[in-house]
Amino acid sequence: MEIVLKNTKSKYLEIFSLSDLDNINETFKRLSFIEGPIEAKIFAVNESINSHQLSKFKNYFDKINICSLCIFSNNRDTILSGKSLKIDSVFIKEQEIKNKLLLFNPKKKDDILHNGTVRSGERISSNGNLCIIGDVNPGAIVSATKNIYVWGKLLGIAFAGKSGKKHASIASLYLNPLQLRIADLIAIGPKDKPKNCCPEIAVIDKQTIIIKPHLIESKN
Repeated sequence: MEIVLKNTKSKYLEIFSLSDLDNINETFKRLSFIEGPIEAKIFAVNESINSHQLSKFKNYFDKINICSLCIFSNNRDTILSGKSLKIDSVFIKEQEIKNKLLLFNPKKKDDILHNGTVRSGERISSNGNLCIIGDVNPGAIVSATKNIYVWGKLLGIAFAGKSGKKHASIASLYLNPLQLRIADLIAIGPKDKPKNCCPEIAVIDKQTIIIKPHLIESKN
């Protein structure tokens, strides 16, 4: 199941997969910061979602100010479940669902390079690596399935290894975030400003997120 969230007041777009409706707490904790109004679209290919599961799912959506919710599926049981809860539900063929998803995310597996400051309230999400040439201000959130590289100041929230990759890392020229997250581990940013004059990197070491100098070895 693929879910598309779009803030109607900005260009913000979030696309994520959800395979287990009974284990969605973590996903929606990550989305709780998003300000509405938000349009949500659920794309379910060959998936039967009953009304109980969908009702639980809808309750989570209500907490993040969803202004519209629509289900696209090629499974009639899923469509009937949606209609029973008065959710706009459309039956379409499998290939049509895939075509709609491509319109939202034509480069789903590609890395993202963002040139410019990520300002408070903005969010950038990548299904690969995320490289930002600029600062990430307080109140901004950046996330990636793999690694995050900030060629500037990282002062907001960063989440690397969204798919559970514990080997993911977060690197920055100036690492002073509000919060860091790698896979399922979370760390609050340091109270003191960085004293090092070199780039730093956050990694998991012995089930703890640590920050250390990010030294690039010379091959000469």
